[in-house]
Amino acid sequence: MIAWHREKAGTIEGVHDVLKNELAGGVMPSKYFGANAAWLRLAVITHNVLTALKRIALPAELLRARPKRLRFLIINTAGRIVQHARKTLLRLAALADRIALWREAMRLLPVTP
Repeated sequence: MIAWHREKAGTIEGVHDVLKNELAGGVMPSKYFGANAAWLRLAVITHNVLTALKRIALPAELLRARPKRLRFLIINTAGRIVQHARKTLLRLAALADRIALWREAMRLLPVTP
């Protein structure tokens, strides 16, 4: 148990850095404790969801990606919903490899319809 704990040393500082600087956990939005607690919990939930997404659905080279990189690679992809020939289409303004990355991630996620 002690050996396992020593292996974990130094990892929580990285999580604190991501929460504070990249997920806005260090800037409290209100003077009220309850609102600030909810803000911090949302930042922690966001971190957990991004970590699960990286481990479950994204390729190995994105396993150590920071939230900012994931935001620019995947989340902030511009698109337009188009209705044509009785079909609703989503046209993405991204390269084919990024669209393939999205499709593979969606296939790997355990989502029930």
